[in-house]
Amino acid sequence: MNYIPAAGHDPAGLLDELRTADHAAAYAYPANVLDEVLREAHQAVEECAAEIGAIKTAAAGRTPTRNQQTQLDAARAKRTELQAFALRLAEVVRHQSEQARAEAARGPRFVVRGDADEIDRQYHSGVDYGQVVSARGGSADHYDADPFRDPASAQTRRGRFGNPWELRAVQEFGRDRHAVTSEYRARALDAVEQMPGANDKIRAAATAMVEQHDDGNGNLSRLVLALSSPAYYRAWSKLARDAAHELSPEETAAMEHSRQVARAMSLTDNAGGVLVPFQLDPAVIIRSNGTLNEIRQIARQVVATGDVWHGVGSEAISWSWDAEGSEVSDDTPPFDSPAIPVHAARGFVPISIEALEDEANVAQELARLFAAGKEDLEAEAFATGTGSGQPTGIVTALAGGSSVVSTIQDGAFAAGDIYALDSALPARFRKRASWLAHRTVYNSVRRFDANGGAQMWERIGADQPAKLMGRDALECEAMDSTWAAGGTDNLMVYGDFSHFVIADRVGFRIELVPHLFGSNRRPTGQRGWFAWYRTGSDSVNDGAFRMLVA
Repeated sequence: MNYIPAAGHDPAGLLDELRTADHAAAYAYPANVLDEVLREAHQAVEECAAEIGAIKTAAAGRTPTRNQQTQLDAARAKRTELQAFALRLAEVVRHQSEQARAEAARGPRFVVRGDADEIDRQYHSGVDYGQVVSARGGSADHYDADPFRDPASAQTRRGRFGNPWELRAVQEFGRDRHAVTSEYRARALDAVEQMPGANDKIRAAATAMVEQHDDGNGNLSRLVLALSSPAYYRAWSKLARDAAHELSPEETAAMEHSRQVARAMSLTDNAGGVLVPFQLDPAVIIRSNGTLNEIRQIARQVVATGDVWHGVGSEAISWSWDAEGSEVSDDTPPFDSPAIPVHAARGFVPISIEALEDEANVAQELARLFAAGKEDLEAEAFATGTGSGQPTGIVTALAGGSSVVSTIQDGAFAAGDIYALDSALPARFRKRASWLAHRTVYNSVRRFDANGGAQMWERIGADQPAKLMGRDALECEAMDSTWAAGGTDNLMVYGDFSHFVIADRVGFRIELVPHLFGSNRRPTGQRGWFAWYRTGSDSVNDGAFRMLVA
């Protein structure tokens, strides 16, 4: 191979060239040149993160405008693409370095079979590279090799910090707290790029969680580092397969470190269990794949690290007209501290021993099952949850309060009620408002006139959300679908759902049940995972909503 010398090459120009070129094109450059391009890619990722932060700052905590959302989507897409490119390029750099040293090395990050030379030979001979290592150049949905079935495949590669999980290199004594926190956060972001058992969507979602929800002490970053390491993933995989006797000293140390971090963050409970790796936490999975729960889609989502999420709320800044030279009036807005408790939810995942052995990627399937069960349970709770042992739903939060708007005629539902509900919502919340109702209620709206409710509905294409009076109309099967005189039927909620907060507590625990037994108390050939997590929700500003009650 004829290597091109590093001199005379512009890293930024090569970055643009290689991002759009075939994967094999990078092999035309030596490792030292690719190292410069890799640093340029990391810098570009940081610039995207800074751009995302600037847009969110400009939004000032409110739902982004359409233009801001477009800019956010573009910046996030570019960051995800750059992260995927950087991961692919890092694998090439590793190949080049290993070949140059002529060492018998294991190969790239997640080797399924063979050594580095065999991988390179198969790649250049046309064998599907995705069968040999993690196909980072493919779909963002593609998972790495499955560390659950093959714990040894979870290996550490060298990134920005070498090994970001090597926390003994962090010097805390005599350093400013913010400097230490910044290093933990940077290490966590580097770890997210390298963590095994994930795909590019999960890495992008995990990056966003660290950037948006880490606190001033770097607690979330410390948890990410504890729960995402290859050693912890290997340890968890063995424990989840009832193979604790196979733990190596490194894996035992990783498990103990995770317990220490969890205790420091008050994430431990007396119920036992083991925290799942960060990349399998449903809070991360749902953010990466998108949610079918329409309330979660439009609500404000936060990460809680304790039993209660505490926020800061205020109606608005007050202003006044004051004469020249006169003392300004007291326009201080009233601040409050909304508190949302997180509640425990539990589930059970049975799996046959044969399926455990035959499943192509157990880690991917477990993540899917955990996330699907979580969404099914939460769909009703976020709407009508009582707040006692479960989240407070938006209907429960508004019921009986000043946000309730009664129908014009008891037990009846007419077009005038829609207009009255829209008019009752203050203008500053109306611009970002959405409708929430049962589909039967929307179908009734369509029958308000002979033209299928054309006076209210806006049809802009089958692939777009339905719009009622110019605002998104979202469905909720948990809301009332019938109404009658003398009842209290909650038909519609209309408002700015950024004032409805969903608090997901980090830390999803499972405990292995080695054998399941049938009615005759004999084994069924199944194992199971008993899982539990915590989440909460509530309205932090009822004035941002109006609820129509018949």
